[in-house]
Amino acid sequence: MELRENTVFVGNKPVMNYVLAVVTQFNNGANQVAIKARGKAISRAVDTAEIALNRFLEGVEKKEILISTEVIDTDSGKTNVSSIEIVLTNNK
Repeated sequence: MELRENTVFVGNKPVMNYVLAVVTQFNNGANQVAIKARGKAISRAVDTAEIALNRFLEGVEKKEILISTEVIDTDSGKTNVSSIEIVLTNNK
């Protein structure tokens, strides 16, 4: 997954924090925003995209959804972590 200019990384904060970040980027003129998450935060990323699209953003739609597995180092060795990238694009 390449790093895009307008990317929101989803972690453990409440979903609305990330929704606000996505909406703010579009309001500041971004044509495309990527929402990225790994592991347990994936469902929060999906919620972020759906809430932003259904409640706050007119003329914005899902462009692509990329899924992958990342290998990360932990104290107990290497482990696989699922990741998702949801790309939203402005059609105005």
